[in-house]
Amino acid sequence: MLHLLPAPLRGVIAGLLLALNTLVCCWPLFAVSLLKLLLPVPAIQRGLRFVMHGIAEFWIGVNKFWMNQVRRTRWHVSGLDGFDLNHSYLVTSNHQSWVDILVLQYLLNRRMPLLKFFLKQELIWVPVIGLCWWALEFPFMKRFSKEYLAKHPEKRGQDLATTRKACARYKTNPVSVFNFLEGTRLTPQKHAQQASPFKYLLKPKAGGIAFVLDAMGEQLDAIVNVTIHYPGGNPGFWDLLCGRVGEVVVQFARLEIPAEFISRNYDQDEQYRLQFQQWVNQLWLAKDAELAELHQRFPG
Repeated sequence: MLHLLPAPLRGVIAGLLLALNTLVCCWPLFAVSLLKLLLPVPAIQRGLRFVMHGIAEFWIGVNKFWMNQVRRTRWHVSGLDGFDLNHSYLVTSNHQSWVDILVLQYLLNRRMPLLKFFLKQELIWVPVIGLCWWALEFPFMKRFSKEYLAKHPEKRGQDLATTRKACARYKTNPVSVFNFLEGTRLTPQKHAQQASPFKYLLKPKAGGIAFVLDAMGEQLDAIVNVTIHYPGGNPGFWDLLCGRVGEVVVQFARLEIPAEFISRNYDQDEQYRLQFQQWVNQLWLAKDAELAELHQRFPG
């Protein structure tokens, strides 16, 4: 019924529903997380992780409900079959908007294990939700500039250490490790600043997924390559709350992990690093061509 209301009113109601949903779900999540800290028994912790993931999946389910109420979005989805909750995946996607995350959660909730995003360390201070991410063992990454690393070389490699630590926890439960290869959302300014060779994408950053393959490659069942396109233009989060996202195109492609990429050291093996970067660039060239085709098939 919300889709019958004026857009700003829909946005306020959807925002309140999201906030209420988060506040209701965070308390049992924190309680189970505290219990997990107090009971350092691997079998018990494994069971408590399933409970915590169930709470997160319930939160996503409620978000899916209000998203359906504010707008009858037309979904064009392909390649979603063949995933399950019993295997681990490495998931990556192009990144155009904060809406991307809710779109992925909307489509993948209870179809594969809970998505665990790589987050900037500063996001842990986001009220309530930052603690939820921490409780759910999302990996927080501290980014250092080249200038800082030149002055503090001892900090080099910290991202790899953080990734390995996070992935070590994931070995007891199936997980979907998620990483935006571009590292940030696409904007015309960022595209121009990078002098990106791609029409619809920023340059990919191969290190993130290379670290995951290094830490848990043998545990992963496949790489899931996702391409998202918004025919009406890239929406903002307020657009989603107001029900202004009329059409979404999402294509999933399952990629087998090349055997030569498993358990290799991206930081120290220069030949492997070059080989992996070339593979990622080819992946991105194909995605750019795919987006060009989607812009023709689903024009704004």
